[in-house]
Amino acid sequence: MKKIVIVGSSGHAKVVIDIVEHEGKYKIAGLLDRFKNIGEKTFDYEILGQENDIPLLIKKLGLSGVLVAIGDNFTRAKTVSQIIELCPDFPFVNAVHPNSSIGRDVVIGCGTVIMAGVSVNPSCSIGSHCLLNTNSSLDHDSSMESFSSLAPQACIGGSCRIGAYSAIGIGASLIHGIQIGKHSVIGAGSTVLKNIESLKVAYGSPAKIVRERKEGEKYL
Repeated sequence: MKKIVIVGSSGHAKVVIDIVEHEGKYKIAGLLDRFKNIGEKTFDYEILGQENDIPLLIKKLGLSGVLVAIGDNFTRAKTVSQIIELCPDFPFVNAVHPNSSIGRDVVIGCGTVIMAGVSVNPSCSIGSHCLLNTNSSLDHDSSMESFSSLAPQACIGGSCRIGAYSAIGIGASLIHGIQIGKHSVIGAGSTVLKNIESLKVAYGSPAKIVRERKEGEKYL
């Protein structure tokens, strides 16, 4: 079985570890976290170091891939960029829970995490390093650009588009054909009836834009 390393050791990383274990495609060699000491553990997995240690660990442990388990879209993107700079050809792997439903003609980019209970209907396109949280759904012919995310129970209608780095909050819903720009955030429980441009924060039922936001601004 191919060995991988997971970047992150938080609560989100625990969920990712659980998915990898259930999927059974990879063996987790350990975790990387710059904020914890080497030897500390999450579940049964030790902290081996941080991202800068990946080139050494590839040779030492015979690693075949890496998965970034960081919930914040922009922080995840920065970490991915750092790893690519260190190891341009080192592959990012996916984690797809066996208790998810992936329809026909679905394209999934590298480094993407799909959690338990997720439903992705036919002809959807999911970019690299996306996050589809527990019981979220993406209806037919919809797309998620790279580094975007769906929180638990988010419901996306058919033929929708979610721009890069954008985050759809817990229990939020988009009706068919909605387009969300890049780096935008839709608040928990919102119902989106109109398109939302890039760099906006919107919430409510129906969702309304409440303010602008900057790239990389925290939202979790």
